[in-house]
Amino acid sequence: MNNLIIDAATDKILFKVIAENKSYTSEFPNDRENFDKFAQLLFRFLQKNNIRIGDIKNIFINQGPGKFSGIRTSIAIAKAISINNDLDLYGFSSNQVLGKNYTEILDLYRDGMLKKNLIKPIYSS
Repeated sequence: MNNLIIDAATDKILFKVIAENKSYTSEFPNDRENFDKFAQLLFRFLQKNNIRIGDIKNIFINQGPGKFSGIRTSIAIAKAISINNDLDLYGFSSNQVLGKNYTEILDLYRDGMLKKNLIKPIYSS
């Protein structure tokens, strides 16, 4: 089962796929130019790593706290992909990823600590 993690709440846009025995990661500057082509960056990342949307079971999205534009853009794209492809969508908070250890998100998911389809953006002031 492949899990897609999207985190655009900080200074970088991060895409990460964690599969059972491997993971793939890509980062981009969190700026206006990349917000405009966010979906293209995501699909290129998946294509480069030979991952089809149909291979993904869950999408995990950082709902903040963080930058307004990054959070809004990433949530919108994640929701669209989730709805279009009948994927489960989960939100997590920046404080749940200590030291950018995104495998902690999967532990929270397995422990039932993340709510499906409940995304509540938290913006920094």
